[in-house]
Amino acid sequence: MALSLWRSVFGGSTNAPEDGGVAFWSSPERAGWLTKQGEYIKTWRRRWFVLKHGKLFWFKNSVVTRASIPRGVIPVASCLTVKGAEDTLNRAFAFEISTRAETMYFIADSEKEKEEWINSIGRSIVQQSRCLADAEVVDYGSSEKR
Repeated sequence: MALSLWRSVFGGSTNAPEDGGVAFWSSPERAGWLTKQGEYIKTWRRRWFVLKHGKLFWFKNSVVTRASIPRGVIPVASCLTVKGAEDTLNRAFAFEISTRAETMYFIADSEKEKEEWINSIGRSIVQQSRCLADAEVVDYGSSEKR
């Protein structure tokens, strides 16, 4: 699924991070380590996450440069919810991000980190939904009734 999300964001390219137009290597809105459950093989791997301009990227290490290639990306506009998931996973500091297609699970290093990620991603979801709503403004006054 992450690969299909990647293709939807970057137009089919899986190796050209600049195609998305996001300079993820500088001034992120939020960045840090999270443990992420794998997409196909449900193992847990520690990844460096970067949230910027409505996209959540992840990398194998924390040294992110212009030449870095993300391991995956989640377009925040496709997210329906972000919420705690300790009860679902039976693990401390767990949270989930849900899209129409899937639910992805993450584990932060502390309760504070979990809450900060949930808040940052939540704010980004709201910002992205506002951007989409603004782009879809319809002038109902100019339509004729038939």
